[in-house]
Amino acid sequence: MGQGMIAQSLHGEFAGTLHRKFTAAIEEYRLLQSGDRVCVCVSGGKDSMLLGALFREYEKHGKVPVSARYLVMNPGYSEKDLALIKENAARLDIPIEIFTTEIFKHIRNEKAPCFLCSKMRRGHLYNKARELGCNKMALGHNFDDVIESILMGMIYGGQVQTMLPRVRSQNYEGIELIRPLYHIRERDIIAWRNFCGLEFLRCACSVTRREDGSKRSFIKRLIARLAEDNPQTEQNIFRSVCNVRLDRLMSYKDESGEMHGFLDNFDDLRADDDRA
Repeated sequence: MGQGMIAQSLHGEFAGTLHRKFTAAIEEYRLLQSGDRVCVCVSGGKDSMLLGALFREYEKHGKVPVSARYLVMNPGYSEKDLALIKENAARLDIPIEIFTTEIFKHIRNEKAPCFLCSKMRRGHLYNKARELGCNKMALGHNFDDVIESILMGMIYGGQVQTMLPRVRSQNYEGIELIRPLYHIRERDIIAWRNFCGLEFLRCACSVTRREDGSKRSFIKRLIARLAEDNPQTEQNIFRSVCNVRLDRLMSYKDESGEMHGFLDNFDDLRADDDRA
């Protein structure tokens, strides 16, 4: 499928599942303001490539005037993988800028290479975004990433938190991280990819390719299994972090990290049978 038809698909066949959900997240969470300079991070996978394609359309037709730079970090990709990224960017009309790091080389002998790789990638991207004069950095996390992270935090981290649609960086002053694909389902991204006849990178890591055996893959399968019994599973996981009652939690941390618990004001509370 040619460049023009791929762009048209975002306003045609996939307007409801992709384009409108993209703009809805921007409006609902106020992700963009007039004059924003956005660093759109393109890793080469299906999510980030869709992010780049949608941002290109938003630059042309969006309600809020913004400018974008489309950044690809090469952490040590093979020539074949790098060529695929360039080919897809050309087909999607994404004017990518590539810069090189040696992350794969540095993590080769680490016990937890995926964690370190993610941390190092984020640091390099923040630094480059600042160098380019950007005040926002867009990542391609989708709705499924969000709900999977909620369960992963509970099951493996013993905590309740979520991947927010916008976050101010603590270490890189003046830069805000945004996630415009927040409402978009992974299955719809796959449907668009297949419709357009595109092939994107999956795991291009030269150190480890553990995608099928990862904790996230397990959580993904678990959610799919639960959804067979309850079709509202995915939405309910998301709603669970939107409908939090602090007075029904054992304890919680405030923004400063200070712990609070249900016993703090227990003696001052009136009797409430519903609390039992």
